[in-house]
Order: sequence, then C-alpha cells, then structure tokens
Amino acid sequence: MGNIRITKQFSFETGHALYGYDGKCKNVHGHSYKLSVTVIGKPIEDTNNVKFGMVIDFGDLKKIVKTEIVDVFDHATVFNKNTPHVELAKELQDRGHNVLLVNYQPTSEMMVIDFAEKIKSFLPSHIALHSLKLQETDTSFAEWYASDNESL
Repeated sequence: MGNIRITKQFSFETGHALYGYDGKCKNVHGHSYKLSVTVIGKPIEDTNNVKFGMVIDFGDLKKIVKTEIVDVFDHATVFNKNTPHVELAKELQDRGHNVLLVNYQPTSEMMVIDFAEKIKSFLPSHIALHSLKLQETDTSFAEWYASDNESL
C-alpha cells in the first residue's frame, strides 16, 4: 500500500510585534491564523487494529497540534525575547496578559519552522510531517515542506 497524505486544519488568534521592522508590523497587532498540518504515511493494514485503514486518527493529530501549538499560541502575544520588547512583555504579563517570549522574530516564516519542530517530535515513528501552511491573512501565508529541509 502506498503513502497517503492527510491534512487537518486549525485556527487561532495571536498578537505579535516585529522589533526593528521598518513597517506597520513593528506595532503590536494580531492575526487570525489558519494552520494546515499535513502528515504522510501508510494506512494501517492490521484489520484487528481499531485504526485500520487510517494513516493517523485525525483526533490524535488534533491532540498533538492543539496541545503544542493552538492552546499555547491562541490569544497570546508573541515577542522575540532577545529584543527590548521584553519590557513591554513584562508589563503585559503583570497585567494578566498571556505573553510568549520566543527566541526568534515572530514572523509567519519563523513560527512555521518552530511549529514544524514541535509537531515532528510528537508524531508516531511511522508518520512523517509532510508540510505546514500558516496563513496570516487571507492573502499571505508561509509554508514549510519536509522535502525542502531534508539536507538542512
């Protein structure tokens, strides 16, 4: 039996600011992100397995992505911890806001790389992460493909 790709889509609201950027995104703002997670593998052939015919149960994939990405980033504000935004982050945290300090500039490109690493580490060994698509707006998105990153 051949490999099959399956995709599960997620959505979450996240704020961020890009320190040092020369445009509007230097200001704190938010997006309604849409994340598409595609994994690849062979459907389970064991007729005694309750997951017979599935590459991975959509519910199992949902649990991984929800726990590692959606629940963490939803309604949080993300800042690069290596910038003066840490002062703003502390002020927001002191006022009860959910703030994430990451070690990268929180662009869609860098977030999708972070998400790929997190998701890959929780997938069963017989399943591979094929691709991610992180949509920031209706017309803008970043994509990560395993095939583009195999030699990196």
